[in-house]
Amino acid sequence: MQYKAVIFDLDGTLVNSLNDLADSVNIVLASYNLPTHDVESYKYRVGNGIRKLMQRSLPDDKQDLLDEALEKFKAVYARHNMDKTRPYEGITELLEKLCAQNIKLGVCTNKHDEAAKVIIKALFGEDIFDEIIGDKQGLKRKPDPGKVLAMAQNWNLQPQEIAYLGDSGVDMQTAVNAGMLAVGVLWGFRTETELKENGADILISSPLELLKAVNFAK
Repeated sequence: MQYKAVIFDLDGTLVNSLNDLADSVNIVLASYNLPTHDVESYKYRVGNGIRKLMQRSLPDDKQDLLDEALEKFKAVYARHNMDKTRPYEGITELLEKLCAQNIKLGVCTNKHDEAAKVIIKALFGEDIFDEIIGDKQGLKRKPDPGKVLAMAQNWNLQPQEIAYLGDSGVDMQTAVNAGMLAVGVLWGFRTETELKENGADILISSPLELLKAVNFAK
């Protein structure tokens, strides 16, 4: 199979955003005089959208604060989402090489749509990705395959012509549900075991490995 497109997850796949996410949630928690959490623990709080992130971060007996805390988080994160967030080493080079081969590129993330597009524009410019879809009203979150299948349709491609890259079980489930090649990345937030258990077809340890592991159309 010659692949004609790649869809990327964002957090933990294209960019290391963990510190900014953790710092922003911790600022919100501290504003309520609630316990904050260490950065590493946020690897298991992120991945299912910001509402779930905040829900997982609030104490069980403070869930009544969820809606208010979520609005606070959006405001705080909008100010801090580029403090420490950077592309992973090798990502920019990979994107450039794929673009040179006229491979379609997309991003599908459970991060709220506005923040995703701000970060991508700041770090990668406006011309790299053919389509970016974040979390927004009316669209189901991953692992629902709807958003990535919509991209395939927009590009006039079959799902089996697309590789989907991500760092979590949710990402692998998304690829499996869509009938796309599930490529698990080992530099992100979750473990090799989680990726395998959720259907990874291929595992790669660095971005440029993708070019050797997957046969792209020339």
